[in-house]
Amino acid sequence: MPYSCTEMPLKQVILARTDLKLDKGKLSVQVAHASVEAVMKSDKEIVAKWRRQGMKKVVLKVNDEKELHQFQQAAKDQGLMTALITDAGKTAIPEGTVTCLAIGPDREEEIDLVTGKLKIL
Repeated sequence: MPYSCTEMPLKQVILARTDLKLDKGKLSVQVAHASVEAVMKSDKEIVAKWRRQGMKKVVLKVNDEKELHQFQQAAKDQGLMTALITDAGKTAIPEGTVTCLAIGPDREEEIDLVTGKLKIL
């Protein structure tokens, strides 16, 4: 079914820590973990609408774990779904390292209230 102009635009945002200086492969996997985890926790109807709209995703950068947690709390306060990713420690970084945070999928305007000033990774 094609995207309807009357549907609210939806997106997902993944915030990644820049202080970890992860290589591209490791970073990509952490972002993927965050995206999948958030989708699995999300309302099925929202996910279906988001899929119809092309599953827009944006990866943004945060400086460190403290900032990541601040955005997580702001998103929760806004009523948005979040998924915080903690690494298993099997490759490049120690077990328990918090790497990424996914927000949504949800209404683009709601997510932008939380993350709209962050820069693209």
